[in-house]
Amino acid sequence: MGNQIPSTKKVLTSLYNRFNNQTFIENDPISIPHQFQVKQDIEIAGFFAAVFSWGNRKTIINKCNELLLLMDHSPYQFVTQHREKDLKLFLSFKHRTFQTTDLLHFIRVLQHHYKENESLESAFTNGMRRNDENVEHGLNHFHDYFFSLENSPMRTRKHIPAPKNNSSCKRLNMFLRWMVREDQSGIDFGIWKNIKTHQLVCPLDVHVLRVARELQLIEVEKSDWKTALLLTQSLKTIDPIDPVKFDIALFGWGVSGLPY
Repeated sequence: MGNQIPSTKKVLTSLYNRFNNQTFIENDPISIPHQFQVKQDIEIAGFFAAVFSWGNRKTIINKCNELLLLMDHSPYQFVTQHREKDLKLFLSFKHRTFQTTDLLHFIRVLQHHYKENESLESAFTNGMRRNDENVEHGLNHFHDYFFSLENSPMRTRKHIPAPKNNSSCKRLNMFLRWMVREDQSGIDFGIWKNIKTHQLVCPLDVHVLRVARELQLIEVEKSDWKTALLLTQSLKTIDPIDPVKFDIALFGWGVSGLPY
């Protein structure tokens, strides 16, 4: 979409500069993986933080910390080395519609993956080609891979969406932003090198959708994969290399309630 209001670039750049700093981290779910330094700990903590990210941010952070406590604050070690009896601790854990069955499957898949892979990145990139315009193939592959183990529970599928089902994939796109993007502010981690910033798709939550419409970046109100691509394409007219950096600007402004 190329019909943004004349000041859109100026507004977005100003908002990005306002919110793209260390103060953003404290009250955001990204604070959870920022508790760690080891790559795999960052990946696992970040994955759960992203998956849990719907609803009140304080509640999300509290539930993530509750889960990490059950893992002795060593998520990679727990995922790879736990025994069956250790899973009893998780039988009462839940976050909204994310129940014990879902959590146990997540742990099972992560354990299976890390037995053969050094990073969670390959769970996405194994479905991508180098010249892919965006991460659509990677997200579809991740969905299929995540439920490829025998007896994967049907109810858990709602927690791992896919573009092929026309989901905006907001939480997974946010997770990818965290892992792939890197800049001087230190909000995002930049620990994945095989997905490029221009391939990322903007996470589309209610705040981002509303502000994007106010700035005439998009016209539609529906939150789905097509809209996420439209918004990302619009952001690429402002920064074709790192369009999803403006997620921080759109979300930050939307959630702050502050006037521009």
